[in-house]
Amino acid sequence: MIANNILIVDDKIPNLRVLTTILKGENYQVRKATDGESAIEAVQIEPPDLILLDIQMPGMDGYEVCRSLKLDRETQNIPIIFITALSEVFDQVKAF
Repeated sequence: MIANNILIVDDKIPNLRVLTTILKGENYQVRKATDGESAIEAVQIEPPDLILLDIQMPGMDGYEVCRSLKLDRETQNIPIIFITALSEVFDQVKAF
């Protein structure tokens, strides 16, 4: 399956801009969310083919967003790639 519709979730606007520019340059359809709650809402309205998800966000962090999506039968099979500056082994293992 080729991911054409990508949802980027990050609370940092510069990160969203860079990723959006790169992906649109490769002809991907990109949607953006700046927090966990709006990401879940966006996924329920129109499920993307792939989610690029920041871990460190205020309120609902990326782990919580992922857990919520994986518990829902309608969204559990959407691939998620975490994007983060975290580099500790604990954080990497937790993401899996």
